[in-house]
Amino acid sequence: MPIYSYAGYTPVVDPTAFVHPTATLIGDAIVGARCYVGPGASMRGDFGRVELGAGANLQDNCVMHSYPGRAARVGENGHVGHGAVLHGCEVGRGALIGIGAVIMDNVLIGEEALVAAMSFVKEGMQVPPRVLVAGVPGRIMRELTAVELEWKADGVLQYQELARRCLLELRPCEPLCAPEEGRPVRSVGTRPLAELREAERTG
Repeated sequence: MPIYSYAGYTPVVDPTAFVHPTATLIGDAIVGARCYVGPGASMRGDFGRVELGAGANLQDNCVMHSYPGRAARVGENGHVGHGAVLHGCEVGRGALIGIGAVIMDNVLIGEEALVAAMSFVKEGMQVPPRVLVAGVPGRIMRELTAVELEWKADGVLQYQELARRCLLELRPCEPLCAPEEGRPVRSVGTRPLAELREAERTG
């Protein structure tokens, strides 16, 4: 994987974390225990610090960066969806940042909060725990339901298991010329949140 020391700082990766070979870590980048860092993710610790707390995940093509002397942090069991950008912000324990969301400097995302996909959370916003933020710019919409909190926590556990399994099983290989006969679609894991909401609504 591309890992670079810079200005006297060498990235730190806990032995129980999985960092995909195409992810990039530079300088003051810290990856905690049981973390998952996906393909194409970038943790640029060339100005400030970028840090993932224990059990957090930073998915495909996410970017973490910060201004000099500042930090971008994802707390324990934080969950950062595909293509999100975190700049000089703090994501609290168990919070979820949705696909393609942008979180700006000096933002605090409260514990177990959820930022919806494609939201833009402007500089300095303070998000309370366990609420839904959505929109451009992001606004607090409501408190999260028990179903949403459980779904979010299950997703974090799945990424911790993915990190564990990738350390054991992920290997470079040559592609097959065609799929095997009867090849099943892998179906282990949590259902989409919309399906769980509908199941709750219909009882």
